[in-house]
Amino acid sequence: MQQTTVVDRIEPAAEDVVSVTLRAATEPLAPWEPGAHIDLRLPNWLTRQYSLCGDPADREHYRIAVRHDALSRGGSEYIHRFLREGRSLDVSLPRNHFPLLPAPEYLFLAGGIGITPLLPMLRAAVASGVPASLVYVGPSRGTMPFLDELRARHGDRVRVVATRHDGRPDLAALASALGPGALVYCCGPAPMLAAAEEAFPAEQLHAERFRPQVRTFAANTPFTAVCSRSGRTVEVPAGESLLDALNHAGLPVPSGCREGVCGSCELTVLDGEPEHRDDIGAPEGRMYACVSRALSARLVLDL
Repeated sequence: MQQTTVVDRIEPAAEDVVSVTLRAATEPLAPWEPGAHIDLRLPNWLTRQYSLCGDPADREHYRIAVRHDALSRGGSEYIHRFLREGRSLDVSLPRNHFPLLPAPEYLFLAGGIGITPLLPMLRAAVASGVPASLVYVGPSRGTMPFLDELRARHGDRVRVVATRHDGRPDLAALASALGPGALVYCCGPAPMLAAAEEAFPAEQLHAERFRPQVRTFAANTPFTAVCSRSGRTVEVPAGESLLDALNHAGLPVPSGCREGVCGSCELTVLDGEPEHRDDIGAPEGRMYACVSRALSARLVLDL
């Protein structure tokens, strides 16, 4: 399901980062919780995923932030160079694979544009009365979006680490200072996530990635996808993804990143054993068709 929005404001948020506020075109926008993201369908036919970083209580607006990537595949470049206020854009319903779970204490670790999903998380944690702090890391203060907003709202809860001047934060010291049951939420570049995985226990750390981890899987093998609702059977060869095989067979599945990080191509598995290759952590009975395959010779899908 798509929602129609209008670009209400485009504002600089930091060096090479713009804040984009989308206004509901007609009905109130779908509700969301901290950690959620939306698919943004751009006029250049690209679909890109962005974390919501505004106020979940505001049903008239969504806010996202976009860094201009020097190696852009066309999404961030379009938004920075060509998108204008007043433009109509379709967006998906919010999806949340990075939810804020209950805890007696929170530590949020943000690296650059990774602040976006953590902004509403910090606000929600503080509003609940739970001890919460943010360590915000970037090369310099000028590269860190929403810095003034964070300082004005949260003051000493926010520790800013400009690595060109301050060096890298001591994550081991942060880990040792946490109380029992505390949760750590981290979003940022791959080296930061790798350092966090070394410093914090796996059961304590919740992380969201910009790009999938580099991992090795067994060689692809062909399998059969049985689509229960349509009554169709689709053969998936070794050299083709499940997503592409279904689309080529006339059974279109929504998709976005095609890297196993956004979740837009989620399918329900009724029978068979999927091989999960995503970076989200597919729930029981689900799989992401863009990267995941089958360990069994046959998968039955609710499609």
